[in-house]
Amino acid sequence: MEDFERTKTNGVVPVSIKVRVASGCFHREHSPQAYRLIDEYMASADLSDVHCRFEEHESGPELLVYLAVTTAGLTFVTSVVELITAIIKARSDGIRKGDRPSDPLELIVRGHSKDGEYFEEMILRIPQDHVITARQIEDALAKRKPKTQKKRKKK
Repeated sequence: MEDFERTKTNGVVPVSIKVRVASGCFHREHSPQAYRLIDEYMASADLSDVHCRFEEHESGPELLVYLAVTTAGLTFVTSVVELITAIIKARSDGIRKGDRPSDPLELIVRGHSKDGEYFEEMILRIPQDHVITARQIEDALAKRKPKTQKKRKKK
């Protein structure tokens, strides 16, 4: 994340969106079917509207993206929500095709608010047999509202 933050541009902040398995592994070696689907999606997806980097980790994929911060919170573009949905769907489809393990997934958002305050929040837990929609992911992401101003104590 630190390396990704170095290319910061005005009006946006770097954010990590992690699709993490609750226990065990979710990487190419144990989930080859899921990663085949993820690779296919990434090859055909139009991500031109977002500065994004895909990172593979043993616990699951991570998206490093630049997002706009407004007073209402982070602004997630449709292509990011669709990519997250595709990753989660690929995991489910991969399990049906023999990938292991099949532990639940957690959607985690982390980064720094406009004021520089670090945040990390699990915003959604997805059982392996649960079908998730882009709308549910979008709603969960929208609920994550990092502080943009520190509250002052009344005197």
